[in-house]
Amino acid sequence: MPKRYSSRVSSFGVRGICTRVTRTVVPPAIQAAASLLLATLWGFAVFGGWSTQAFCTTSLGPSPDCADRIASVVALSVLVGVVAAGATGVAWLGRRESLYGAAAVAWVVALVVLFVGGLAAR
Repeated sequence: MPKRYSSRVSSFGVRGICTRVTRTVVPPAIQAAASLLLATLWGFAVFGGWSTQAFCTTSLGPSPDCADRIASVVALSVLVGVVAAGATGVAWLGRRESLYGAAAVAWVVALVVLFVGGLAAR
């Protein structure tokens, strides 16, 4: 009969329950696709004029003051977007899969800056 090993940390090993920790690995292609989709959404919001339409359009038309305030918010979001684009580029070209998560987080931060700044610019 084989010898049973038990864990000193957990009593689950004695009861036959597996105490091994498993990791779920997300393939790099999915991470790259998510990062590129977030980048596309951010690009449309910044360069496609979606942010101005979303936050400055009223029944009377776009307000020029609001468009100026949105332009400063867009400039701040572009700074975060440059960091995100750099992280995405290094992850993709340098085969550094560990940076895809940081790149996706940076894209989300760029979108959050744009959204919160747009709400404040109203």
